[in-house]
Amino acid sequence: MAEEIIVPERISKTEKYEVLILQLKPLVESEADVIANMANLSAALKEVFGFFWVGFYIVRGEQLVLGPFQGPVACTRIRYGKGVCGMAWKEKKSILVPDVDKFPGHIACSSLSRSEIVIPVFHHGKIAAVLDVDSEFLNHFNKTDEKYLSEIAGWIKF
Repeated sequence: MAEEIIVPERISKTEKYEVLILQLKPLVESEADVIANMANLSAALKEVFGFFWVGFYIVRGEQLVLGPFQGPVACTRIRYGKGVCGMAWKEKKSILVPDVDKFPGHIACSSLSRSEIVIPVFHHGKIAAVLDVDSEFLNHFNKTDEKYLSEIAGWIKF
């Protein structure tokens, strides 16, 4: 069955998230496979917002391993506590970075990435994955993104 996400272009960021959520939540709830859901969420977020890179890293032992994503080739493995993704895992909280060049220990999978937001995905109180979103623009993300991306990440069920 083909799916189509329809979000008007000329509405606010908040309105885009709200319209997108109305369409994505039933799609995710009707599918039990975590990889399929991560793939569709990555694709929808990239398509609607035009983010530079959107994807998931999945906890495998003491590393985050690249999962479904949309965008250019990415780092395959990230160690616990390293970079923005590893710090979000370690600190068990979302991290919003307005300028990645000013983030100590930032891992530059692409030199085109300028700002980033990472949202943890919890399973039974532990982080099972992180949702990583990069932009080629400085200061691209704010509390609105954090709020809605956290809601979306909460739909991932392992």
